This record gives sequence, structure tokens and C-alpha cells, in this order.
Amino acid sequence: MKIVFLDAATLGSDISLAPIEKFGELVCWSSSTREEALERAADCDVLIVNKVKVDAALIDAAKNLKLICEAATGVNNIDMEYAASKGIPVRNVAGYSTETVVQTTFMHMLNLVGRLPYYDSKVKSGEYGRSGLFTDVSVPFMELSGKTLGIIGMGTIGRRVACVAEAFGMEVIYYSTSGTSHCADYPSVSLEELMSSADVVSVHAPLNDRTAGLIGERELALMKSSAIILNMGRGGIVDEAALAAAVDCGMIAGAGLDVYSAEPLPSDNPLMGVRHKERLSLTPHTAWASVEARTRLVAMIAENIAKGF
Repeated sequence: MKIVFLDAATLGSDISLAPIEKFGELVCWSSSTREEALERAADCDVLIVNKVKVDAALIDAAKNLKLICEAATGVNNIDMEYAASKGIPVRNVAGYSTETVVQTTFMHMLNLVGRLPYYDSKVKSGEYGRSGLFTDVSVPFMELSGKTLGIIGMGTIGRRVACVAEAFGMEVIYYSTSGTSHCADYPSVSLEELMSSADVVSVHAPLNDRTAGLIGERELALMKSSAIILNMGRGGIVDEAALAAAVDCGMIAGAGLDVYSAEPLPSDNPLMGVRHKERLSLTPHTAWASVEARTRLVAMIAENIAKGF
């Protein structure tokens, strides 16, 4: 059996693919252009992709294709209907990155509310040592205890974020993007109430018809000037131009993002032009990618292959 991974570089070079290799010949390509993908998939039995688009043309080009494995949770890069019409199962992985996404959420949150970049620079530059004072309270920061966390999307990740937030002493509310308030553990509120009352807004929703452009200028204007917003869901949920403007003018205190409307982030993205960069905490879509999460991901891909066709 021939297994072809068209964009293996997305998993990094430090993670062993041995659990997959035991099922047959594994051919890994770091990345694949459209033309390369059509050629490289031609004789595979199992196709593994992360972000490569798998449409009808690619499926037809892979004459021996029996299984498509998505090396992620979302399958919006795959033509599911066409694959089904050809009798080719598509298997994704879910739940492998929950803990690391939660960890990254609080990394951004604590970075912003604790003003870490400023204080870190203060010490490393030697300015603190020259100050003559044992402390520096020139840039105020807030504590999370007693503050309100508003979660947009109370799925598995949202629930874990809520649990950790409670350990910090935060009050939790949420907005259901599906329209079904299925979590009885926390108050379900309207989007308007969440945006206006939360001290921290944290997005953990998928990108779909309900969430695309959900947070724009109107919603950001509802937020407290002392509040921050985090997006660990999908880039298209938050209007980045409106967010950049809100951060720069001080409409809100800051923003932390791991996902963007276009990835990698282009140089002309409005976020790249923000003057007050200290109000931004940005990571390159790595919230899913701890060593442990990527190891689990490979193991789950192997399990999907083991299930057969």
C-alpha cells in the first residue's frame, strides 16, 4: 500500500511518522503546489493532507485512491460530497490539540493583562537596575480574579477554557454560535451582552456561515475600553481591519490572535500596520502544535488508516 503525505512539513521534522509507516510505503512531500499534488497523488492508495485542497480533479487524478486522511480537524479543504460519490472515505482527527489550544489561550491572555513584554524589556534593558527602586508600577496591569470571561463557541475547547478560567477566579459567560445553548454550566447570553460585559472575549468557534465576520466594528465598539479579545478559532470570524483600528485607537485594550483570514499573514494585513504593537499578542497559528499534540495527531492518523477502507 502506498501512502502519500502532500504537505508533511506542516507537522514539523521533530515528530516521528513511524506509526503511519507500518501500514505501507510512506512518501512524504514537505509541500505541494497544485500541479505537484496532481502528479504525486496519482498512484497512492491513501492520501494524507493538512491544507492541500483535495477537489474532484485531484481525486480523479488519484486512480488508486481508497482513503483520504485529513491531518487536522477541519475538512473544508476537501470536496466531501465528491469523495463520497466515489466511495472514498474521508477521516479527520479531533480532540488531539484541546489542551495546547487552552494553554495558548491563557498564554495570550496573561501576556496581555500582565503587560509581560513591557516588564520583560524593563529588566533586560537594565533600566530596572538603574532605577533605584525595587519595583516598577509605571504600567498598570489587572488581575483575572473577579473579571468576566466571555467565550464565543462553547465546544470542547471552550469548556476547557472556562474550567481553567474558573481556577483563576473568573466569571464565565458564553455565546452559542450554533443558536443552541447546550451548556448548562454557564450563563448563555446574546452576542451583544457578551461583548459589552466581558473583560476578556475569547473566540473558540469554527468558521462557517454563522460565524464568518461575526466580530466587526459594531461588536468591537460594544467592548469595554479595558477589555481584550482573543481569537483561537478561525481568522475569518474577526474583521481584522476593524480590530486593528480598535486596538490602535484604544477602543479596546488589546488583542491576542493565533489565526488569520489569510495564512501565512501577508505584510499588507491591517494587523501588521498597528502602531501600538504592545497591545497585540500574535502567534503564527501554533496553538494546535505542541509536541504532545502533534504526536497524538500522528497516532490518530495511523488509527484512521488501521480502520481500513
